[in-house]
Formats: sequence, C-alpha cells, structure tokens
Amino acid sequence: MSEVKKAAVIGAGFGGLALAIRLQSAGIETKLFEKRDMPGGRAYVYKKDGFTFDAGPTVITDPSALEELFALTGRKLSDYVELINVDPFYRLCWEDGYTFDYCSDEERLYKQIEEKNPEDLEGYKRFYEFSEKVFEEGYVKLGAVPFLNFWSMIRVAPQLTQLQSFRSVYGRLSDFIKDPQLRQAFSFHTLLVGGDPFKTSSIYALIHALERKWGVWFPRGGTGALVSGLARFFTDLGGEIYLNAPVAELTTKDGLIDEVVLEDGRRERFDAVASNADIVHTYDKLLGKDARGASMGRSLKGKRFSNSLFVAYFGLKKKHDHLAHHSILFGPRYRELISEIFSGPDLPDDFSLYLHMPTKTDPALAPEGCSAFYALAPVPNLEKAKIDWSVEGPKYRDRIFDYLEKRYIPGLREDLVTSHIFTPADFETELNAHAGSAFSIEPILTQSAYFRTHNRDDKIPNLYFAGAGTHPGAGVPGVVGSAKATAGLMLEDLAPALKVAE
Repeated sequence: MSEVKKAAVIGAGFGGLALAIRLQSAGIETKLFEKRDMPGGRAYVYKKDGFTFDAGPTVITDPSALEELFALTGRKLSDYVELINVDPFYRLCWEDGYTFDYCSDEERLYKQIEEKNPEDLEGYKRFYEFSEKVFEEGYVKLGAVPFLNFWSMIRVAPQLTQLQSFRSVYGRLSDFIKDPQLRQAFSFHTLLVGGDPFKTSSIYALIHALERKWGVWFPRGGTGALVSGLARFFTDLGGEIYLNAPVAELTTKDGLIDEVVLEDGRRERFDAVASNADIVHTYDKLLGKDARGASMGRSLKGKRFSNSLFVAYFGLKKKHDHLAHHSILFGPRYRELISEIFSGPDLPDDFSLYLHMPTKTDPALAPEGCSAFYALAPVPNLEKAKIDWSVEGPKYRDRIFDYLEKRYIPGLREDLVTSHIFTPADFETELNAHAGSAFSIEPILTQSAYFRTHNRDDKIPNLYFAGAGTHPGAGVPGVVGSAKATAGLMLEDLAPALKVAE
C-alpha cells in the first residue's frame, strides 16, 4: 500500500478552502493554516451589537463551481448552506435620479434599455452575444487551466485575439452601446475584481454572461455562513484547520519546500505546500531567505497591483425597504474617478459606492426592525497614494455617511447603532496584502494567464499557489477556479494514479 501524501495549504480564504477540499477529497492528508481567528480571509465576519457584517465578498455568481466541490464526494452544497436568489442583481443609481435594475428577467431588462435609449437595445443584444463568446473561451475553457509556459497561452491566443482581447472592456462595450449611463451599467463589473474597465481586457466582459447564466446569490446567514459550510465540509472529510496559526517561514532543502514553520515555533514537513496567502508576502516574507523567494519577491513588486478598498460597516435601527440588496451608486464622474483610483496620487474628492444591505434578503443579520449595511468605495492602494488612513479613515467614513444620508438613507446619523471601518492599511496588516491592494495583481492583459503568478512555481516543484494573485484572478469564481487548476497539478504530482474529478 502506498504512503499517504501530506499537503499544507496556507490561508483559509475561498481559494484555500476550495483547494484543501479538493486535495482531501482525493485522499491527500491536508492541513489548512489560517492567520486569523476564523476562516474566510477577505470573507471575514464581524458581529457587533446584534448585527452580522460580512467583511468582503457578498456576491455569489457561479454556484456550480461550489457545488462541484461537494459533488467530488457525492454530497451537496445545500446540505451545508442555503443560497438565496437576489433580484435585482444590482440597482444602479445616478445622481440625476436615474435608476436601472440590472436583473435576470430578459423582458424587464430589455424594456429598461429601450426606455433609456431605443437604439441601444439591439446593441445590447449583440454585446450579450459577445459576452457569451468570451465567457465560453475565457471562463468555461480556460478558467481552471494552468498556464505554466508561454506556449500554453500561444495555443489559445488566436481565439482570444479574434475576440479582441487586446481591447478594454469599456472600449469593446462602446462598439455596441452609445448611452453613457448604459455604458457605465455594463462596464462597472471589472471593478469587482480589481480591474479598471478602461484598461482591463475585454475578456472580462464574460462576467456579464456569467451573471446572466447563473444569477446572483446570497447565502442565508451571510457569506460567512458559506465559508463556515466549506470549512465544516473540509473537516468532515478528515481535513484539519489550524486557526490563529500564522506561518512565519517556508524552509527549503535540495530545491524543495522542506518545512512549514509557524510563528509559535511549530514546524512540520509536507510533500507539497500551496499558498493562498498574498503572493508577494509568500515569496518575499515566507520564502525570503531562499534565493527564489527573494528574486520573485523583487520581481512581483514591480508589477501593477489593483486598487484598494475603503469599507464602512454600519447598523441602523430602522428598516429601509426602498433600497435593493446590492446598489451601485455612481458619483458625478466615471472615467476620471476611476483613473484617480488606479493612479493616485491622492484620495479623490468624490466617490462611487457599492452599498450592500444583506437584511433585504436575510433580516436575521440584524436585530428585529433594524438594517445592516456596508458601503464600499474603491480607493488607491498604498503605493499609489500615501494616505494616513488612521487620520483620513474616520473623515472619509463621515463623508460617505453624509452623502448616503443626503441622497439614499434619510436619518442615517440619527438611526446609527454601530459602525466599523476597514481601510487599505488594514488590508496590508490584517491580510498581508501587498500595498494594501484588495485584489492582488491588476488584471490587465500583460498580467493575465501565463503572465500571472503560475499555479505551480517554476523552480520549486512542490510549491503551489491559489487565490487572486494566480490564474485566473480575483473574485469568488476566479479563486475557486484557481483552486481547481492548482489541485489538478498537485494531484498529478502527488498521486498520478488518481483521476482528478472534473
């Protein structure tokens, strides 16, 4: 009987959990090490004054990618968590009072587009056809395929070039849609994965088709309940999770990762180690004493990193049923604001916000008669804008609260029960995110696929990566896809006789 292989996964975010589940399902003895006191990574949970706040991702757009994890061992996602359909997906609001409900109901969608600009209805239909094509090529075919060498990317280049992947999402969308507000409505999605719609490859227009295909979902109990379900499933399979267990170092010997060393001094050997932690942190800090780690750390720091985020969580003592679960609140500027968010050098004077009200779907996330919210503003990362967030954070929160009270939530200040903020500085300290970036490497064409951090290191063959910094990129479907790509490599290397479940 062959010896059981052992693997370590660093970081219990969605990518780390999905990878650990795949490995454990295949018979690899897997341990998951998490720095914080609960799993989730960016999908952390704050409980305060009777309110439950999801810290990070709140939009689940491809349940099939999660269902696939459970199906590996004949189980069901629904055994661990309930997903609730959200309608509309998002309510888009502009300062001139115009609103657009982005939804799955085709008739309702078409009617809104036609009312806004009749000429854009046919253009939208053609844009959706384009979105479906890039979804098929970029997500279905390539979303879980590791690009380990240049030729693996060259082989798919003709199809992607034919789809004009070299153009930006906004530029390609503008071929189909003319109305400025409708262009914003169908291009903002790249911001949800750390991409500037004016620079991000048009391949990312696939997000539109993905949402139309599978809908937008929210877990009962919040995103944290989905994380808890995944963690419980992993331990039910026999996997082990270690919380409050930050990794201090990865040692090497004879060109391989030799030991995982925790900050409390514990050391353990594994046949393979996968990091779902920040890629710069992994190479520069955990592997910094090794020449490969030092070299890759320097190289990665030279790449363009995504924007950061400022998030204000708050609970109110009233219900606000006039608001949708997910709202996108566009400020007075679009292109210019986005340029400043990605380039700095200062914090813009205005903002656009993503307003999340989970109690619209699940009232149990707040005390009876109350509402839970978070307001998220994309902001420059710490490299692009030298901001002292300990000083500016509370001021920025107050500006956001003033704006929301004036335009969307009357009586906000009077009804405020509790609040909490999370700034780019917290991304850096709590999540070890390089430059406080919220989505790791910026998803431009020259930093995608083969040009992104590889799912397996080129020089250290038992070191692997999952998460936002590797292929295919950020977002829940992205990091779950990265886990699938990485698990395929690990199982080929560790247990070649095992067939990787599709």
